[in-house]
Amino acid sequence: MVYIYMKKPKFLRQESWRYKKLKPNWRKPKGIDNKMRLQEKGWPPLVKVGYRTPGKERGLHPSGLMEVLVHNVDEMRAVDGKKYVARLGRTVGDRKRAEMLKVAEEMSIRVLNPGRRSTKNAAA
Repeated sequence: MVYIYMKKPKFLRQESWRYKKLKPNWRKPKGIDNKMRLQEKGWPPLVKVGYRTPGKERGLHPSGLMEVLVHNVDEMRAVDGKKYVARLGRTVGDRKRAEMLKVAEEMSIRVLNPGRRSTKNAAA
């Protein structure tokens, strides 16, 4: 089933557009006469549970596929390219990374962080 959802608003901290010292990071308005807390017209929206991402889409990569963390060639071979996208572990070195990218290309698996291919690896 295809769902179409409205885009979430950008939740801003109150008066962050007015004062340089306030970053736009969200903070809940708490004052007794606070216009934003009272949800008056003309003020930015408050964070509410109704804006939450649907359960089926929660935790997915923006491509709509699930992410899987991969550290070696055997784990890469176990990935299903139609359901998952691969993210290479940060401790994977250049040699193993090159092998894993070759396997991913053969099996048509999308790799999120292939890294820069050095001239040394491209020639080999």
